[in-house]
Amino acid sequence: MTSVFCGIDWATDHHDIALLDESGTLLAKLRIDDNPTGLAQLLDLLARHGDNPDNPIPVAIETSHGLLVACLRTTGRPIYVINPLTAARYCDRYALSRKKSDHLDAKVLAHILRTDPAEHRPLPADSHLAQAITVLARAQQDAVWDRVQTGNRLRSHLREYFPAVLTVFRHFREGLASPVSRTLLATAPTPTQAAQLTRPQLRTILKKAGRQREITGEVERLHGLLREPQMHQPPLVEEAMGTKALALLRQFEAACTSADELEAAVVDAFTAHEDAEIITSFPGLGHLTGARVLAELGDDHTRFATARALKAYAGSAPVTRSSGRKTTVLARHIKNQRLASAGYNWAFAALTASPGARAHYDRRRATEERHVAAQRNLFNRMLGCLHHCLTRRIPYDEQTAFPDTA
Repeated sequence: MTSVFCGIDWATDHHDIALLDESGTLLAKLRIDDNPTGLAQLLDLLARHGDNPDNPIPVAIETSHGLLVACLRTTGRPIYVINPLTAARYCDRYALSRKKSDHLDAKVLAHILRTDPAEHRPLPADSHLAQAITVLARAQQDAVWDRVQTGNRLRSHLREYFPAVLTVFRHFREGLASPVSRTLLATAPTPTQAAQLTRPQLRTILKKAGRQREITGEVERLHGLLREPQMHQPPLVEEAMGTKALALLRQFEAACTSADELEAAVVDAFTAHEDAEIITSFPGLGHLTGARVLAELGDDHTRFATARALKAYAGSAPVTRSSGRKTTVLARHIKNQRLASAGYNWAFAALTASPGARAHYDRRRATEERHVAAQRNLFNRMLGCLHHCLTRRIPYDEQTAFPDTA
């Protein structure tokens, strides 16, 4: 039975510690540095107040990241991550004057653990492989977002002085991210330079970009498009804009390279995980999207006691607000945004990969439900199936998931 509770007010270079007993009496307080010495001081303080492997003292803190949390996790103790907004509201219970100090914040966190432990969840006991997949999958998703943002900046800049090149890039499936697009723009960043490219030069550009088929036809297409009449900025301005385009292109190249390298790393890590086979058995879940889903769910299958809890966490389940005679059902906005983003891609891909998913979506649309709402409902249905399969260690079965499909 836990009789001591620890609150940690986290900061960049130091942390404030507060220990409370069951009655709320302050047992000890301490400020430690963010280094091995500080960690040793914290563990020694906990040990002096009864901490042991069989009954570890739980810890409340406002972040799930950093070396302090990682080291505390290795001790096997429950770690409760308290939302800073929640902690701020609790402060009014203990300091009506609204005074503020790091020590008080640590005490409030310990009080939260003492009074309302059932309202908060400890960090899941994910394996190290699952934690590594989380790091890689989130980094890859960030790189993709950086690639999109940088590509939009480059595209907007090109529209100001070289709009014709955007017509050239539209021919490629990857658009501006195509190797041919990037190589061509790096060679000729202005319309004047592009119009001077000869057929042999264009052929060299295509081969350098990795093009192996239909090179002659593509050379002729590019040769004609780049020589079509177009408006020009003044020569000096055009040259300056070309220089800026090259700078943006270097940033874009770095974002593309990072996204590709991280994708390879996250797929390798994901395929080594025991849950990968079950996750990829679902229609619409490839290795990359599956890795993103696993990254946000983790592999501690006790984390979500019910499928309903998982759906609320992902934001696919609606929120009902009822007051008096008025009841409204709204989309959930407080959610795991990364999981919701992966879920949108998953549901969209499932429409063509699963007849049952397609029929379910069509039924929702037939009731005049908007596309986004119908797709979110499909994601909600698939999440319930995923929770069932992961907790029971069985692969996806189309007939079980959609028994009403003809």
